[in-house]
Amino acid sequence: MNIFIAKLSSRTDDDSLRTLFEPFGEIRSAKVIMDRETGFSKKFGFVEMDNDDEANMAIEQLNETDFEGSTIVVKKARPKEDNRGGGGGGGYRQGGGGFRGNNDGFRRNDGGGHRDGGRRNDGGYRKNDNYRRNDDYRGGRNKFDNDNSDY
Repeated sequence: MNIFIAKLSSRTDDDSLRTLFEPFGEIRSAKVIMDRETGFSKKFGFVEMDNDDEANMAIEQLNETDFEGSTIVVKKARPKEDNRGGGGGGGYRQGGGGFRGNNDGFRRNDGGGHRDGGRRNDGGYRKNDNYRRNDDYRGGRNKFDNDNSDY
């Protein structure tokens, strides 16, 4: 059985996690999940045990107990779902605006899709912005293009 352990201390490592579960039976593996970029613990991990009765006893005995200064949560791990939709994403959450409802064949990239619902990086240049920051530059004309104006 695969067991999920959450709210681990930042100092918990694979060996200490294994040591915590060994009194309940044979451990196939014990792994604390680490952040690839920072190298720090994500503060959760998994323990695999062959015997389901021993695993259930460990879950029952260890859930909401103190371990290395943290009250841990221990429960049966849910099966890993194959929800890797081909990568991508990583963009902004759709807030007020965004380009989801704009079905004119073009992506709106005015910053409206940012989670705060407003423009991001106001006043600055962004790729694919088509100069929309300057409201007077619509349609290739500028308020300064008029020959008859007095400056």
